[in-house]
Amino acid sequence: MSDFVVVANRLPVDRVVGPEGEVGWRRSPGGLVTAITPLMRERDGAWIGWTGAADEEAESFTEDGLRLVPVPLSADDVELYYEGFSNATLWPLYHDAIVPPEFHRTAWDAYVRVNRRFAEKAAEVADKGALVWVQDYQLQLVPKMLRELRPDVRIGFFLHIPFPPGELFFRLPWRKEIVEGLLGADLVGFQLPAAAANFVRLSRRLLDVRVHGSMVHVDGRDVLAEAFPISVDVDELTDLIHRPDVRARAAQVRKELGDPACILLGVDRLDYTKGITQRLEAFGELLADGAFKPGEAVFVQVATPSRERVEQYQILRDDIELQVGRINGEFGQLGNPVINYMHTSYAREELAALYLAADVMVVTPLRDGMNLVAKEYVACHEDLRGALVLSEFAGAAEELRRAYLVNPYDVDGLKRILLEAVRADSRDLQKRMRAMRRRVVDNDVARWASEFLARLRSSTPSHDQ
Repeated sequence: MSDFVVVANRLPVDRVVGPEGEVGWRRSPGGLVTAITPLMRERDGAWIGWTGAADEEAESFTEDGLRLVPVPLSADDVELYYEGFSNATLWPLYHDAIVPPEFHRTAWDAYVRVNRRFAEKAAEVADKGALVWVQDYQLQLVPKMLRELRPDVRIGFFLHIPFPPGELFFRLPWRKEIVEGLLGADLVGFQLPAAAANFVRLSRRLLDVRVHGSMVHVDGRDVLAEAFPISVDVDELTDLIHRPDVRARAAQVRKELGDPACILLGVDRLDYTKGITQRLEAFGELLADGAFKPGEAVFVQVATPSRERVEQYQILRDDIELQVGRINGEFGQLGNPVINYMHTSYAREELAALYLAADVMVVTPLRDGMNLVAKEYVACHEDLRGALVLSEFAGAAEELRRAYLVNPYDVDGLKRILLEAVRADSRDLQKRMRAMRRRVVDNDVARWASEFLARLRSSTPSHDQ
């Protein structure tokens, strides 16, 4: 039994296979794992999640001092709960319906079934009066289900992606069930105040409950809905950029790219929400206009593979690769493409080197809950060099107001901002970067986790009311 339980779709480890075929585990990258790991060790916590392999029954195990509790998913669960309802229904709906969400009853049934499995495992693992922290859109029914099984525990939920306004959310046939599921928590956390306000308004409209500010009164309980903007592990990134091998690699990157006057960089999951096609279109038009000469400005786009079995993602990959090929075919030179496109995952060391090498970081999602790449770039630039071009529709734009903010739907505006960032005076860049770094360094991911948990601990447990 554990008095601190994290419930997430995935365990915080990735399977690795050794040279002799032996199976082991390696800690997953990412700020969430980094922030929560010390707290779990302090409190002998447990992390509940899926291993990532379908039809695998695994016992609880300990890895790197963490107690990990697997929840099995069948191949049907993966198709219907994960690829279906989570990523073909909720993901597009919560991201402004950039592509049409799909509404299938069989996918909803699977979502309910799998959420119940997670809730039952949490009820089994949590000690009396434990803190249980549920993560993200795949598990929005867990708080209510867990509340019914274990009214003694204190439940927090954090949504890492946007929460939509009523005009979009009301399309969902199971809208009431989702809101009721979230209201099973004592504290519901969002990236931005606007998302928390959306949730409070929807609770009042759908359930006719009483609300007061950020508080929802339901079933004799008070549920608090507040914003807790997530951040990055500044200490880890600082250690990386001080490593001689990382600095050497950054210099090598510039050399391999032909030592251009300007390197523009995009680092994204391959996802239709990230605005990759819009930024490449703007860059291609700047080349066509003669604003950038071939060899003067080089664009490096890293597109990490994502949900490759989902049709929308297969179509997106084909479209981007055609776009890259067309622009390179028209403006590239032998051995010197104007766009260097990599559809692969990179280690943290390589990403840090790319951040150091880049003169302009281009982060132009059409919609994003936060976008940690923008904050990572800022954290890596102690030298106050570099420019951040940032979409107005990324959550990070609320905090990084000294970035070059842009509407990614406005290609002409994006072209203008890219040119402004490339040609900016070094003193202006330093002022902007200094202000953004102050925000990121003072509000790192460890502070985010500690503030959320402190707020959850201070809430009144439902069984005491």
